[in-house]
Amino acid sequence: MAIRRVRVLLAVVAIWVLASWYYSWSPPDGAFFSPAHGPGDRRPPDSATPGKIRWEKRPPSYPVETFATLPTNKPKKPVPRIQAARPQENTSGKELRLKRLAAIKDSFKHSWEGYKKHAWGHDEIKPISGQYKDPFGGWAATLVDSLDSLWLLDMKEDFEIAIRACDNIDFTTTETRDINIFETTIRYLGGFLAAYELSEKQYPSLLKKAREAADLVMSSFDTPNRMPITRFPWKEYVKGQPQVARGHVLLAEIGSLSLELTKLSQLTNDMLYYDAAQRISDGLEKDQKTTTLPGMWPVIVDASKSPLKSTGDGFTLGGMSDSTYEYLGKQYLLLGGSLDQPRKMYEGFIEVAKKHLLRRALNPDNLPLLFFGDARVVMLPTGEKQIVTTPIAQHLTCFAGGMVGMAAKIFERPSDLDVAEQLTEGCVWSYNNTVSGIGPEIFHFIPCDPDVAKDDCQWSEARWAAAIRKYWGQNTKGDELSDERVQQIIDTRRLPRGMVEVDDRRYILRPEAIESVFMMWRMTGDTKFMEQAWAMFEAVEKWTKTKFASAALDDVTVEKPVQADSMESFWLAETLKYFYLIFADWDLASLDEWVLNTEAHPLRRADA
Repeated sequence: MAIRRVRVLLAVVAIWVLASWYYSWSPPDGAFFSPAHGPGDRRPPDSATPGKIRWEKRPPSYPVETFATLPTNKPKKPVPRIQAARPQENTSGKELRLKRLAAIKDSFKHSWEGYKKHAWGHDEIKPISGQYKDPFGGWAATLVDSLDSLWLLDMKEDFEIAIRACDNIDFTTTETRDINIFETTIRYLGGFLAAYELSEKQYPSLLKKAREAADLVMSSFDTPNRMPITRFPWKEYVKGQPQVARGHVLLAEIGSLSLELTKLSQLTNDMLYYDAAQRISDGLEKDQKTTTLPGMWPVIVDASKSPLKSTGDGFTLGGMSDSTYEYLGKQYLLLGGSLDQPRKMYEGFIEVAKKHLLRRALNPDNLPLLFFGDARVVMLPTGEKQIVTTPIAQHLTCFAGGMVGMAAKIFERPSDLDVAEQLTEGCVWSYNNTVSGIGPEIFHFIPCDPDVAKDDCQWSEARWAAAIRKYWGQNTKGDELSDERVQQIIDTRRLPRGMVEVDDRRYILRPEAIESVFMMWRMTGDTKFMEQAWAMFEAVEKWTKTKFASAALDDVTVEKPVQADSMESFWLAETLKYFYLIFADWDLASLDEWVLNTEAHPLRRADA
């Protein structure tokens, strides 16, 4: 194998190690709930043992003297509507839509019933073995993450059962060593808040649990510069040990707390939470124009600095960065357009991302497809900076179609709606292009020149072969790869046409692709998005359904993907919710009334 290919593999391995760290969270050794008990029942937790350490709120070591307050000024003009006019529908079209809606609800019920029966009170069901695991603190992540889905799917009896079970969740203890503040915020705090608002505030216990989760989260902010410790060593906090924010923090983990904390301040009038979120936003705003790629933030930031400071040279809209960018437009909406800062920050990054990360993709059908790749800033021997774009697509980045489309509407950037559609079509293509009908986690595509005048981006087998040769490098003798070797790579690597490598072949029940399809459907009313959604659902349902629930897949490039014994809570919180909302009533969770956090939990807009 050529030296160049070895370097590529080493880079992929490095990225994979970092991503694995990002998405793992010190699974606990024990569990607080017993699957032997029915819904609402719970055995006494291990934390009842005398001497067991329990979290409790301490007097702040670094109290805030003056809190930032929610903006009260009215915007100069109303936020433009996001949703298109309700599409016209004939009788047969409605019957088909409702039939598909019922099928999606049945899928949700199947996984929910499996969780209720075999993993009740635990974070996740293991859908093949029927066992459970607790990767998110052991606080019943699937239960809390599913609350608003149960409401939206009109499963009110189960919603009531789940609410009663939430009373048993004890945020004062966990077997987890370091609490992931980001995951706790988007899944637990977001889940409670959305259920509370969707149910018209009928269940005060939900707001109470939200505050319990938020108090735990706020403990991580008790540092000299009031920046959070995103992987929070809670036992050290309990012991009163000094806390300092870390020097290497993932952008997404520190930049994606604003919606949930802001919403809690809106509901309680306690500015503690909004103040914490706004301090981060202010720090990111100050740093935005001083990074190595001004306008964007790198994957790693130094949260120990005042204000926080970027430290890296790698830029992406994918994993480890994604929701920081996603939350800019959404924070603007949550505040009803009364704060201009999020809009300015969005407009400050999007043109940079379009210039350096956005690329057209060569494909056999010559469809207008776009993907956001990755970029790295390198220093040349001359001292000049060079920005190197890598044409790598992530399933995680598929949220970008919805983000760009929404911003096109609310920030009056009409030309970006075409960009949003082509981004969404790119992710749909990644599904259609595999034998399983499901898109992979990560793959390398063939970029066309950004200059349309220089490159018509028209498909040919020869161009695909040339791209494979370029990516895979020379053979061991330094010669160009032969046609036979290129075909061997295609066959052995099971490369879909238009891809030069599939770096991660899994499907872990992710929602990002269907999220953008949902957003485009609501923003345009174009029924092609309904048809795309149904094709995606049929493929996902076909290959992921198990006896107990639904399972992740090891490799979507084979005709019969092998299932993995994992079902993250976002399957019920996000993926099936987005499928359902596409076929549900047009105004259910209307985007002109609600803003969905990165776990698809609807929070009511201030201007709704």
